[in-house]
Amino acid sequence: MAEQVIITKIDIYRFSIPMVPFTIATGTMEHAQNVFIRVHTDAGFYGVGECSAFPMIVGETQDTCLVMAKEFAKLWIGKDALDIECRLQDLHNFAAWNTTIKSAFDMALYDIAAKNVNLPLYQFLGGEKRVVETDITIGIATPQIMAEKAAEFKALGAHILKVKLGKGAKEDVERIKLIRKAVGSNMKIRVDANQGWSFDAAVFALQSLDEYDIEFCEQPMRAWRDDRLPELMQLSPVKIMADESVYNHHDARRQINSRSCDYINIKLAKSGGIFEAIKIHDVAAEKGVACMMGGMLESRIALSAKLHFVYASPNIKFYDMDTCMLGHKIDPCIGGVTYDGYLLNIDNTVGIGADANEGFLKGCENIEIK
Repeated sequence: MAEQVIITKIDIYRFSIPMVPFTIATGTMEHAQNVFIRVHTDAGFYGVGECSAFPMIVGETQDTCLVMAKEFAKLWIGKDALDIECRLQDLHNFAAWNTTIKSAFDMALYDIAAKNVNLPLYQFLGGEKRVVETDITIGIATPQIMAEKAAEFKALGAHILKVKLGKGAKEDVERIKLIRKAVGSNMKIRVDANQGWSFDAAVFALQSLDEYDIEFCEQPMRAWRDDRLPELMQLSPVKIMADESVYNHHDARRQINSRSCDYINIKLAKSGGIFEAIKIHDVAAEKGVACMMGGMLESRIALSAKLHFVYASPNIKFYDMDTCMLGHKIDPCIGGVTYDGYLLNIDNTVGIGADANEGFLKGCENIEIK
């Protein structure tokens, strides 16, 4: 085990993954706008990181991530990769926010740290394996099309549906009515409005959805309406999960202390990576507020890192880890997470245990910083 592992160069890739168009309340994505990095070291191994830009949520595009990645990489050359907190502080000192691309750099550091002690990442983080079953997401379409999709997923063995809403409260209620009718009473249904409702629309929708046995609703209103969440909590028979309202552990503390949510959705693209995600998890755990592991449109590389984090995070009770099942037309990864239906697993390869396919990388724009 090396006392220091010095960063020698960083490779940055435009990691675009073609996909079936995916629609939420705030927009449609036609390809996964991902960035992949390799942080090379003098120890003879590198760390991998991946992020997925979702502009209408986090405000970063693939291009902004690539520009910032070049600047961030310059800050790290010649420095110790094992000093995770200091390396992340280098990035924060240079630029605020930019959490999506920061999460890829964070991930690579954790991969290096775990490889340095010859452990899979979840063991490095002090975790142990458990059963993880993901939901499967239905994007916004007509109520009938969404109901048909729900029936398809049920036939394929799914047990938990996540339904995107937020484009008209009355039609949203109709969407859930038809979906519940299509799948019957045994399937879990959780909904995500992606900030799409006003306060009044949220009250109407959540009260109307009560009869359809909804597990929870993610982010019913725009984050700038957070001051009205305590009132909505009092009026809603459906539990509320904070997503876009919680980027870091300070947000989590405010939401919990103001009684603005029942649950919190952790995403590495919002938190800036595992280091801050651990803090969110711990703040919520201390207050008895369960968390979900969510994501954007990552490949199995970032998904593998998320599964390791889940194994080390007992307060994560819900799993929205279907990112590469949402219409990715190509799997650009080797190793990493495997799906058995909707159950996730990973072997005990050291580090994150996943990497990019070299053939796919040859077709990607590449920037080398050394």
